Amino acid sequence: MNLKKLSDERLVSLFIESQNNSYFEQLYDRYADKIYRKCLSFVKDEAKAEDFTHDIFMKLVLNIGCYKETAKFSTWLYSITYNYCIDQLRISKRYNEHLIDDNFDLIDNDEEAELAEMEDHRLRKALQQIVAEDKSILMMKYQDEMSIKEISNTLDISESAVKMRLLRAKDKLKKAYLESLFFWGIIVTKAIHVFFHHE
Repeated sequence: MNLKKLSDERLVSLFIESQNNSYFEQLYDRYADKIYRKCLSFVKDEAKAEDFTHDIFMKLVLNIGCYKETAKFSTWLYSITYNYCIDQLRISKRYNEHLIDDNFDLIDNDEEAELAEMEDHRLRKALQQIVAEDKSILMMKYQDEMSIKEISNTLDISESAVKMRLLRAKDKLKKAYLESLFFWGIIVTKAIHVFFHHE
């Protein structure tokens, strides 16, 4: 049997039925790096992200029997990941961490790479200013491309509540981003003033 060709849901079913670790190992190979990167999104610490990833897969082993195929396995696993990370951040009270997504580029044009890097830096700074709950719902929608219904199932809230939270999170992100632009505008203005004053 070629395990790589089996769906996530089929692997889960086979693992539950047989307790054969090879099925779970296949799931681990598919998702370990993705889960690690999501954990790294919340904690700017590679070692801690690795610990979180290990803990999440331990939770997965213990709770996999509760999985229902009403949702995609990936959606269910991501819900465990987000909830675990948010819980850990609540415990440690560390809300202000960078969103790191190495696969995300604002623009591919080499001539505008410097501008893109600046914009990306400001966006990351803005994301650093919002709380974990807001960050996670934005990640679900725009990084994982989950639907409103999938987010609703993941967070166990109504679809209208999801839309409201997304709206609020986007407003907070926009506010933080604009404040960052305003701050850098002041810095640049002062720098220009000092330069010409000395001239």
